[in-house]
Amino acid sequence: MQTPTAKELEYIVDSMSNEELMLKQCAAVASITTNPGVRSLCQAQVQTHEQHLHTLMNVLHQGMNSTNGQFAANQQQMSGMQQH
Repeated sequence: MQTPTAKELEYIVDSMSNEELMLKQCAAVASITTNPGVRSLCQAQVQTHEQHLHTLMNVLHQGMNSTNGQFAANQQQMSGMQQH
């Protein structure tokens, strides 16, 4: 996996925020509706948005670990150059 840019990490964070909002809205509608079909649909959407949020969290953590690893590797290279 390529190291994501800071901008790409920002997009992931924004997407997580959007997924959280959709999750909350679907859960709210599911809790107040009297229509069983709408409730079922909204509950399914809650699960979908939870899965999306979980996936985005994993990608974000991997990206941050990759970025930190790349940063550490760059620091080691810079140290090695300064010693020569």
